[in-house]
Order: sequence, then C-alpha cells, then structure tokens
Amino acid sequence: MIDKILKEKVFIVAELSANHLQDLDLARRTIEAMARAGADAVKLQTYTPDTITIDCRREDFLIRQGTLWDGKTFYELYQKAYTPWEWHKELKELAESLGLIFFSTPFDPTAVDFLEDLGVPCYKIASFEITDLPLIEYAAAKGKPMIISTGIATLSDIEEAVEACRRAGNDQIVLLKCVSAYPTPLEEVNLRTIPHLAETFGVPVGLSDHTLSPSVAVAAVALGARVVEKHFILDRSLGGPDAAFSLEPEEFSFMVRAIRETEKALGKISYRLSAKQKKAREFSRSLYVVRDVRAGEEITTENVRSIRPGYGLHPRHLPEVLGRRFRRDLEKGTPLRWEYIE
Repeated sequence: MIDKILKEKVFIVAELSANHLQDLDLARRTIEAMARAGADAVKLQTYTPDTITIDCRREDFLIRQGTLWDGKTFYELYQKAYTPWEWHKELKELAESLGLIFFSTPFDPTAVDFLEDLGVPCYKIASFEITDLPLIEYAAAKGKPMIISTGIATLSDIEEAVEACRRAGNDQIVLLKCVSAYPTPLEEVNLRTIPHLAETFGVPVGLSDHTLSPSVAVAAVALGARVVEKHFILDRSLGGPDAAFSLEPEEFSFMVRAIRETEKALGKISYRLSAKQKKAREFSRSLYVVRDVRAGEEITTENVRSIRPGYGLHPRHLPEVLGRRFRRDLEKGTPLRWEYIE
C-alpha cells in the first residue's frame, strides 16, 4: 500500500507523538482532525519509559542541550510523552475508519513485535535510533517498508542504516531528510540534500519537518520529496513536549493544499503544447502590413513590421522580404503572405 501511494502522490504523514497529552479522547479528536486536514496517514510512537531509557538521575540522563525539555531526565520526559500501548488498537481502528493509514515508530524489539501483531503496514525509525542497527535490522526483517529519519545522522550513519535493511533482505527503504532541532531554524534545513540522498542511496526520499513554515514542505516536494511528515496538534496552547513545533489543523490543511498544488504544477518534462497554449500562439508576433501600400511598392520596415497577433508570416522571414515588392494593393492591418510578395 505504501509503495502504491509513493508512486501516485506525496505521502503526507501527521505525527501524533505526545500531542495527545495522555488523554485518549484528545487523541481520538486529533486523529479525526488529521483526516479532515487531508493527511494520508497518522503515525504514533511506540515505547514506554522503560523500553527507551532507565529511571536514573545521573548526569548522563539529564537533558541539557538547549531544548524545550532541559532540566528533566529522559525518563521524566518519556513518562509524559509516551502513548499507552493499550490505545493503539482503538486508534488504529479509528484511523482506518477515517481512511488514514496507521503506523508507528518502534523503539525496541518488543515494540516491533507488538506492532507486528497489530498489523501495521510499515515501520518508521526515529532519528535518534538510526545508529541502533540491530533494531533497524530486526524491524526490516519483517519485510515491510522502512521509513528512516536522518536528523542526527552523518552520511556514514545513513549508509549503515540502509545496509542494515538490505542485510535483512529489505530494500523497501525511504529516507527522510530531517533536522533534530525543535523547532528547526530555516537556515539549518538544507533541503538541497534531498535529491543528493535520493541519488546516493537510490531510494525515495522525503522530509520530516520540525519547522513551522509550510513553505519548507512545499519546497521539499519541488526538490523531489515523496513523503512529508509533520507533527500535528489540535491547539498549540494545549502545551506538551511537542507543541512548539506542531501544526494546528488549519495550518496543516494549508500545507496539504499547497503540496497537492505543487504536485500538479510539477507535472512532467514536456514541450508539447496544450490546446490552450496552441490557441495562445495566436497572440504571438508575426509580419503585418502596417500602412496602406500599392502594388509594386518596396517592402520596408516602415510598411511591414513584426507585431501581435500571429496570423502573418513568421518574424524570421523579415530579412528575406525586405527590399522585395508587393504584388498587389494591401490595406493596413493585412497579415503578410508569400502570395502578396513578388
């Protein structure tokens, strides 16, 4: 299903992440809003605080990188951010009833097993897990498409992740250009990397976007992105770990419309004129008699010019006709024809 969508259109993913604030009703309403806003899919994150880290207050486990979450431990953050696993089945059924594809990001093998039992159609590997090659290989071995974010990755990290998928016999790989800065400054996005990633690894490439500008997603599509992933929230004033870099429904909907318009405008390589373009050629330039002339009169730039519209001889013939003579009397505004020239 994912492969089919990638061939037909840009795959637009709404990321729920922690924007449910651990309120199941809010999660339901958010997914309903995603469908109304035009998303193709909803993505969750599948972990618990204990599957992603440990409860420890040593320096290593304190967040202090100039983020929105500085001062907390990893465990404290993930206690507030994780999606209860018992919600997944209900949210999947809701999403699918609304026409959305439902999938998730596993953060350890137990999450892969859980999602496999749930029947998700693909797996997403988060930026910070791109170096967890055993996890990537384990998920890839399930034989489903692998969508891999590159937010903290060097080129060699990306190469190792792609090789891990291929070792598992899985070449259904999508790489997402991503910057793990929340929100991402525009000058750090570097969208020109998208076509380079596609050329380097021979796989579809998309964008996992943490800016607040819809222009970034549109520009990414123009550069060849086949997937756009964006965090979605009903209202940023609700707060939460991801609120500051999530789009509200109207903003997301605007982005979707802009992406779909961009897809149409990109079209294909073509120099064939449409019916409208052919009709418009009537307004191109051509050679016209621009004042009344008599038979035998010399053709000069005073009585023949290249003007609009396009019913006379092609302007390329002007040097050929200058100095020759008119075969008959002609009125001003007559399109020049070869039969009028001696």
